[in-house]
Amino acid sequence: MLAPEEIAELLKSTFGEAVREVRMDSNHPWVLVAAEKWHEIAMFLRDDPRLYCNMLRCISGVDRLADNEIEVIYDVMSMRPCSEQAEPWVGGNTIAIKVRVPRDGGHIPTVSDVWPAADWHEREVYDLLGVTFDNHPDHRRILCPDDWVGHPLRKDYEYPLEYHGIPASTEFGVKSPVH
Repeated sequence: MLAPEEIAELLKSTFGEAVREVRMDSNHPWVLVAAEKWHEIAMFLRDDPRLYCNMLRCISGVDRLADNEIEVIYDVMSMRPCSEQAEPWVGGNTIAIKVRVPRDGGHIPTVSDVWPAADWHEREVYDLLGVTFDNHPDHRRILCPDDWVGHPLRKDYEYPLEYHGIPASTEFGVKSPVH
C-alpha cells in the first residue's frame, strides 16, 4: 500500500505538468490534474500495479463561483482480495483526484469506461452542475426532467416559481417564493 504522498509523487513523475496542485495536509488528501489528461491519468491509476485503484467510491461536484470554475472530485481506491475468510476484500491505496473546468462550457473526458460506477455519477454532475463529460455513453439528465432549465446546484441558480403549471417552493413551508 502506498501513502497518498507517494501516489502524488508517482503521478507527478509520470504526468509532469498535468499535475497542477497537490494537497496532503488534510484528512482528504488530493491531487489536482489537468482535464485534458484526466482519462489517461485515470487509466494509469487503475492499471499500474503499484496503484491498482480499481474502485471509484464517488464523484462530487463543487461550484467554485468566485473562481468561475466547477470542480469535480473523484475518490478512488484499490480493493484487493484478502486471504482471510472473515474479510474477503481489503482496502489499500486511496486518493482524491480533482479536475477543474470553466463554469461555462466545461468539458471533462468520461471515465465511465475506466470505472463503470462513474456512469451515473457523471450524469448527476452534468445534471446538477452542467459539466459535459466527453464520450459518455448516456449523457443525459438523471435527476431533473429532460426539459428542466439550468443546473440546480450552481450557486447562482434561480429556482423556477413553477414547473408545467405546478407551483414551486425554494424553502420549506414557503407557499409563494419570490426571487
